[in-house]
This record gives sequence, C-alpha cells and structure tokens, in this order.
Amino acid sequence: MKKILFIVTFLVGVQAAQAQLFTKERLANLETFDNRFLSWGYFLGFNSYDFKFDYIDDLGDQNTEVLVEGQAGFNVGLIGDMRINKYINLRLEPGLYYTQRNLLFPGFAEERDQLREAKSTYIHVPLLVKLSTKRLNNFKPFIVGGVSTSFNLSSNENNPEDNRSGQFRMTNTTSYYELGFGIDFYLYYFKFTPSIRGVFALSDELVRDNDPNSPWTGNIDKMASRGIFVNFTFQ
Repeated sequence: MKKILFIVTFLVGVQAAQAQLFTKERLANLETFDNRFLSWGYFLGFNSYDFKFDYIDDLGDQNTEVLVEGQAGFNVGLIGDMRINKYINLRLEPGLYYTQRNLLFPGFAEERDQLREAKSTYIHVPLLVKLSTKRLNNFKPFIVGGVSTSFNLSSNENNPEDNRSGQFRMTNTTSYYELGFGIDFYLYYFKFTPSIRGVFALSDELVRDNDPNSPWTGNIDKMASRGIFVNFTFQ
C-alpha cells in the first residue's frame, strides 16, 4: 500500500510537471495566492504506522522479536499556513488519524496470548516548516520538516489490567519529528497539494505490565511509532 501510494503521487507530479514545462500554455492560476500572510485549508489522506522495538537483551534471534503487522489507516484535518517569506512558510496541521497495528509476541502457543491489537485514534498536531522552490508556471515543489505531538484516545494507559488480561497498553501522548516533500499545484479555483511524510516517535510509548518479568513487556527497552502519511491538501 505504501509503495502504491508513493508511485501514484510521484507519477501525478511528474505528468503535471511535464505538462507545464513542455507545452506552450503559460497561463498562471491563482497568481497572488502565495502573497497571503495567512491561508487555510483541509487535508484527506492515508497512513501506515509501524513500531520500532529496542530490547534489553538483544539476542539477535527473530524468534524472540515482536512482529508488527501494519494496516492502512485514514487521516483528516485542517491546515493553517503563515507566510514567512517567498520561500518559507510555517504550518500547523491538526488532524484525526485512525490506524491499527497487530503485534505478534513469540513464545506462546495460543493465539489469545500471542496476538495483541493496537488500535489507535490519534489527535495529531504537527508544527512544520515548509521550504519551497521558485514557482514554475502552475506548480511548486517543496520539502517540509518539523516536530509534532499526538494524543492517543485509545491508549488504555490508565487501565489497571495488563497483558495477562488481554489488555495491551500505550501512553496517552507521544512526541515526534517529521520529514517529507510534496508539490503545490495551482488550479483554476484552488491549490491542490499531494505530499508524503515520514513520522518518527521520540518517546517510549509502551506501558509495561505489572510483572517486571512479563513475557510480553519484560524484555522491551523502548517501543516507538514510525509511520508514513500520504496527504492530499486543498487550499
């Protein structure tokens, strides 16, 4: 799914760029759009989350590592954009992100002990710096980076039950850094922007079991989310 979304976004960008560069049409859409100090919009998109695990005793054996099966999720949110200068913008992109990851713990014979579902509903709030190139006819490539925080509405952090009762727990809040790129397309009535962004958690998200020797969490030193966002923005 990640590869398909990336290829589709890339091909759309390449075809639009070729159409702008190698045709005689040079009419500029929304010529004064980027002169606005503040602009607003919304986005829709897809996500694919994963977990990166660090272990206390790393035996280098795949039979002792937690396996993660990610599923495609859905994003929706708002955009506030502040113009710093011709090439730099500051962006706030609060959104709601739905995702699910299935964790397979080794060493258990029964599925009820081996499988844990990590369903997450995030309120994700990134503060990003957007660095753009010079506008080329009706498109403008850019890179983006920044920091973010999220609030996991499905974390179960305060649940007194743990994995022995079938409850996998995560922290309520997480901090991240983000890097990505995209292309602004200036259409007749609005600006359309496909983008792809990598998201990497800085903090440990695992809430450990009450037993320090738990077969589920006892050997995990850190569990941190990482993911890919593919967003389609309308301004």
